[in-house]
Amino acid sequence: MTNCMTRRTFATILAGATVSAALPLRYARAAEFTFKIGTNVPAAHPLNVHLSKAAEKVKTETSGRFELQLFPNNQLGADSDMLSQLRSGALECFLNSGVNVLSTLIPAAAISGVGFAFKGYPEVWNALDGKLGIHLRSQISKGGLVVLDKVWDNGFRMITNSSKPITKPEDLQGMKIRVPVSALWLSLFKALGAAPTGMNFAEVYTALQTKVVDGQENPPAIIAAAKLNEVQTYASVTNHMWDGWWFLMNRRAWGQVPPGLQETVSKIINESCVAQRADVAQKNIDLRKELAAAGMTFNEVDQAPFRAKLSGAGFYKEWRDKFGEDAWGLLEESVGKLA
Repeated sequence: MTNCMTRRTFATILAGATVSAALPLRYARAAEFTFKIGTNVPAAHPLNVHLSKAAEKVKTETSGRFELQLFPNNQLGADSDMLSQLRSGALECFLNSGVNVLSTLIPAAAISGVGFAFKGYPEVWNALDGKLGIHLRSQISKGGLVVLDKVWDNGFRMITNSSKPITKPEDLQGMKIRVPVSALWLSLFKALGAAPTGMNFAEVYTALQTKVVDGQENPPAIIAAAKLNEVQTYASVTNHMWDGWWFLMNRRAWGQVPPGLQETVSKIINESCVAQRADVAQKNIDLRKELAAAGMTFNEVDQAPFRAKLSGAGFYKEWRDKFGEDAWGLLEESVGKLA
């Protein structure tokens, strides 16, 4: 009897212990919704750092019902591949610049990248958190994609190359420079006299190393994360374009998520975006110092001659006609009249 009672008691204790131990592991079961996120920058970039934090918070605040799986650094393919996967449903989430391959599907999205339009962050956020952003998101939605409210920051872009500082438009004459696969980027650098080549980011380091191109243009956070300073000497602070990433989702996949869960997930992602913006702005300042200490030569640039060059080349008129008076008017509400 004693042995029997002992076994029963042990069984009871064991059962209780099993239940208690299971409680902290309530997320161990498969999530109801698992969304993959594709990005094109290295894992160390603030974009991916903050997306990882968002993924952790989403899992916690949805009690494990919703899981975000991050695939940085073109692990799922080049930008054009990921956009195709997003549209087909093979990929649920993709962060892409409005000026990059997204503009091949939604031409209006590229307006945020008009050359030398924004003078600083106040103008950027005034436009993209305001009327221009509302307009762009409506265009993206009409294109069949879901887009969240906040655009993630990539920063103001500068030109790097391995031969000389860029101080005036003439210094770009004939220079072979890599740009993202985008009509606006190609148009901008052609108007400045360079010889731009559209190329996915995954190919950039090798193209610079092998001298297929002389230079490229990116913000400091990407230059540092991709170690482009190993194959580039000069960094000219042109701030010729601001760039950021829209958080895009497959409409069919997102539509299967209950509204309450949608609200929680989108709120966390948008909050993480705001934190990422502050991080990127500070990091781009700090990284300039680190890159300079590592051997890169930086020079400040007067933007006025570059704007004059673009005006003379008809760049602003061409893109005003392409984007239309309504969108162009919303841009100029935030940045002032462009020539």
